[in-house]
Amino acid sequence: MESKQSEDAGGGQNPSPADDKKAGDWLLGACRGEETVYVHGGTEPDPLTGAILPPIYQSTTFVQESVENYMNKGFSYSRTANPTVLCLERKIAELESGFGACCFATGMAATVTVFSAFLSPGDHCLVTNCSYGGTNRCARLHFSKYNIDFEFIDFRDPSNIDRAIRPATKLVFSESPCNPTLYLADVEAISKICKARKILHVCDSTFATPYMMRPLELGADIVVQSTTKYYDGHNCTLGGAVISSSKDIHEKIFFLRNVLGNTMSAQTAFYTLLTVKTLAVRVEKQSANAQRIAEFLSKHPKVERVIYPGLPSFPQRELALKQHKHVHGGMLAFEVKGGADAGIRLMNHAPRPWSLCENLGACESIITCPAVFTHANMLREDRLKVGITDGFIRVSVGIEDVRDLIQGLDYALTKV
Repeated sequence: MESKQSEDAGGGQNPSPADDKKAGDWLLGACRGEETVYVHGGTEPDPLTGAILPPIYQSTTFVQESVENYMNKGFSYSRTANPTVLCLERKIAELESGFGACCFATGMAATVTVFSAFLSPGDHCLVTNCSYGGTNRCARLHFSKYNIDFEFIDFRDPSNIDRAIRPATKLVFSESPCNPTLYLADVEAISKICKARKILHVCDSTFATPYMMRPLELGADIVVQSTTKYYDGHNCTLGGAVISSSKDIHEKIFFLRNVLGNTMSAQTAFYTLLTVKTLAVRVEKQSANAQRIAEFLSKHPKVERVIYPGLPSFPQRELALKQHKHVHGGMLAFEVKGGADAGIRLMNHAPRPWSLCENLGACESIITCPAVFTHANMLREDRLKVGITDGFIRVSVGIEDVRDLIQGLDYALTKV
């Protein structure tokens, strides 16, 4: 009998497909239209019942036929792999043009796993200086304890990265668009630099979604997604995904997820399989609404500045037009005249349909104060350096009637 490790010994199944086919390939259909893949990619009607939706395999373990035929059906324990989660992973891998995807309990679980898989004591990692607050916090306050040197620099100019690379640099972690400043990273240029230096390039593409940008097609090695955001789009789940460009990278992430035990639940995977079907439709509407709102704000006498890649005034407009496909996204940011106090007054008076809370990418429009909410643990001097002032307003535009959204902001601006 061929010897196999048990899942408790760190082995267990790795659902990398055979015959050198990518995990995201939709093997049983010939439909390749992008919107079709959002609906049907990675899934087929249930072969037993014909159910159009994949079953929720809410099972801890999977009974084996015999000792000799262990893993004959492909699954043993849901921490290692679960059929419902695997359906979502196949869909995400196809949407992101990856070899394979691993789904996680949260977006931060995905980021932490990437750092853990590819960084060791003494290594150096370059991170964009306007990254998501959780990424900044875990790098600065957690991983630094293990003698890993994180350096936060401006990624808007790729030459900054080229100059900052050292012999100990193992990872470059970009984010595009950045949270919350919407700075863009030239993913293709950064990937070329990293490949020339034999360094991994990881891109957090949560703000973009694969509908707007596919970093792996631009040369990145790994994509990180917080599926909590646009993949979900309904404020109902927490989740994350790591999409790998190669079998070697995918297997390292898969192994460490099994070790850390931070996998996505079957229930969350099922919900995400439902919500992702409408991602393209939602992002189109959110982007159209964001464009209208950005244009309204840019003409308002009480608004100091508006940041949105769809505006001609956007500082990286040329890169946005080159790098973004279809749309420029549903995220925008702005500051009102009068500083922090004025910005806080506006957020406190934004009426329905606006919601003052964290999260983004949902059907509901959300207004957020990053200095207090999402980036509170970032050093204040670092925040101010990248333009996140105390009155900086981040907006996640939903799918409501844009006239209601503009009317709400117009009212809130009267309170400034």
